[in-house]
Amino acid sequence: MQALVLEEKNRLSLRDFPVEETLGPRDVRIKLKTVGICGSDVHYYTHGAIGPFVVREPMILGHEASGVIEEVGSDVTELAVGDRVCMEPGIPEPASRAARLGLYNLDPAVRFWATPPIHGVLRPSVVHPADFTFKLPDNVSFAAGAMVEPLAVGVHGATKAQVKPGDVAIVIGAGPIGLVTVLAALAAGCARVIVSDVDDTKLAIAEKLGAVTAVNVARTPLVEAVKAETAGWGADIVFECSGNARAAAAVFEPLCPGGKVVFIGIPLEPIPYDVAGGQIKEVRVEHVFRYAHVYPRCVGMLASGAIDVSSLITRTFPFSASVEAFEYAATSPAGEVKIQIEMPD
Repeated sequence: MQALVLEEKNRLSLRDFPVEETLGPRDVRIKLKTVGICGSDVHYYTHGAIGPFVVREPMILGHEASGVIEEVGSDVTELAVGDRVCMEPGIPEPASRAARLGLYNLDPAVRFWATPPIHGVLRPSVVHPADFTFKLPDNVSFAAGAMVEPLAVGVHGATKAQVKPGDVAIVIGAGPIGLVTVLAALAAGCARVIVSDVDDTKLAIAEKLGAVTAVNVARTPLVEAVKAETAGWGADIVFECSGNARAAAAVFEPLCPGGKVVFIGIPLEPIPYDVAGGQIKEVRVEHVFRYAHVYPRCVGMLASGAIDVSSLITRTFPFSASVEAFEYAATSPAGEVKIQIEMPD
């Protein structure tokens, strides 16, 4: 099948690529319709690795996806041929201790699309477990369905934060994960979200998402903006979504006493951790790694209109231009949030 293949660092090709997948009794075969480009996909392209995950042989990219079921296994009764679906890309080992504890996203044996050596889904079709395949209502587009994967990160973060109605939250970083976290925080009950970044175009997109105050930290210190917004008290929650080491090291400063911090962005280097700064405010700190148990919630919120991701999809390429799409994404163009690839019919 034709696929977008990362041959090695900085070299992509669109070519025929053999992938053997057998349909098991609890599997479905899905024809891909829309695939989003994630920052991790781009990082594998430009760096050839993310931490311990190193691309050592050609690998198909892509893990944010939606499609149509074209075949079902003999034991699948909840899904049918023709169903429009989105897919959770991480497949744990069902018998693992992490999976049995409900922490399947933390299973060391998880097989996650486009994480070496597991192939991704920038290709015509994929075989996937029915248990990690979710039906899309008719009013949820394939483009929105492919956004469920990044949205799940934000919803998992908001769940970890235990958002209360009326909370004031800070989201550091207005990239795709930051903006879906804004949507999740507002849907969970935040009265206001303060978003910080250095890209005015992305901050303008953030302001259109609802009760959002945008702060360009190249011009205005975040702490000052938060104090002005909260009468000097500080925010109830800080979601660190940038992965920027300097930003991550300062998360306690704009937080109110007794507040919460959720680390979502993954820094590429160790950060200094201000233990005393967290202690004197009795901060509760949470960490997020991907997500678990939130896909049905995300689909439900998209279907009800509680969350609308359409403004975050800023550019679409055809599958035939996949290489060009990644070359463009790798330039980190200002104002771009989510770039997607539409698969051929």
